[in-house]
Amino acid sequence: MAMNASDIKSKGMKCLVEQMGVVEAEMFISIMLREQFDYTKWQQEHYDAMEQGAFLKEAAEYAQVHPYEGKAKRIVL
Repeated sequence: MAMNASDIKSKGMKCLVEQMGVVEAEMFISIMLREQFDYTKWQQEHYDAMEQGAFLKEAAEYAQVHPYEGKAKRIVL
């Protein structure tokens, strides 16, 4: 079942707090709101700055640590 916007926000906040702590998570959100953060532009700048092949290397490393276990759910619309 798909998550609604409230569930996604709660899950995102939980991730931020777990990784950064409450204070830094709140600071992160404050910075994003104040700077009118453009995620698409940031992604483009981030990946453009990567060395050639770095993304594929990181993806392969991630796949080794997190192998696909074949438990996907099919969503029919």
